[in-house]
Amino acid sequence: MLRPHPAVLRRLVDEYEALAAAEAARGPAEPNPRARDLAYTLCVSTGTRDVKRALEAAHQWLAAAPAPAREPAAPMAGQRMPATEPA
Repeated sequence: MLRPHPAVLRRLVDEYEALAAAEAARGPAEPNPRARDLAYTLCVSTGTRDVKRALEAAHQWLAAAPAPAREPAAPMAGQRMPATEPA
């Protein structure tokens, strides 16, 4: 089974958990369509049918994922990136 990139999975989990926490604090109300979409995407991404299991799988995968590589620093305003020679 293909797995989503850890950075993408982390964003999905973080956004879903933030929305779920906000909904829990508000109390029973109309479900947030974005939370429903995120739950569906998490289930599809993890091959599960229940958002609770999807979150469990996502947390396990994220714990096992290698540490993210650092991206090269962007040049400051007014600086130019050094030219690279073709190989």
